[in-house]
Amino acid sequence: LWLAIAKKFEPLLLLPIGFGGLLSNIPEAGMALTALESLLAHHDAGQLAVIAAKLNCAPDVHAIKEALALALPSVQSQMENLAVDMGYTPGVLALFYKVAIGSGVAPLVIFMGVGAMTDFGPLLANPRTLLLGAAAQFGIFATVLGALTLNYFGLISFTLPQAAAIGIIGGADGPTAIYLSGKLAPELLGAIAVAAYSYMALVPLIQPPIMRALTSEKER
Repeated sequence: LWLAIAKKFEPLLLLPIGFGGLLSNIPEAGMALTALESLLAHHDAGQLAVIAAKLNCAPDVHAIKEALALALPSVQSQMENLAVDMGYTPGVLALFYKVAIGSGVAPLVIFMGVGAMTDFGPLLANPRTLLLGAAAQFGIFATVLGALTLNYFGLISFTLPQAAAIGIIGGADGPTAIYLSGKLAPELLGAIAVAAYSYMALVPLIQPPIMRALTSEKER
């Protein structure tokens, strides 16, 4: 928020990201929780027992979360509906995620907006610059290999789908990162979206020292 307001760094990106982060982390508000997550956060023994019986697991929050992670999407949907029947409702941010991100509508709208705003004049005037954009895609493979390397050495545990979702950040394309992480690793969607848009917004801050390190004053 400070960078967006005070320093004017990509306010259209960083301001909503920062504000959404504040909303989702308001204590006890549960604005980003689904109905089922609200039920689990409430820790009602009777309600946990009902959910656990449906999932054939122990009636504690940790066991239920593990069973849900392994359950089919249809079973997860049934448990969500059961939580709604028990009187729990999803938060406004959870509803927004389901309608905009989960359905895939938001990335498509963003793609159309970015495409409409793009000025292809410089590219048409100098087609060789297309190679610069193509070279950026090698960042995808480097990021995937980096995530898998962390997993190999036991530093951070990433599955292959999670590594692929993280790797798409290397393409420097926010909507693609959101869409792919929503499909391959929904549990990492928030972190990936913030990381992707933050580093793209901070390019004016990151790029100058790299340019000074790799080029001479005459080349700059």
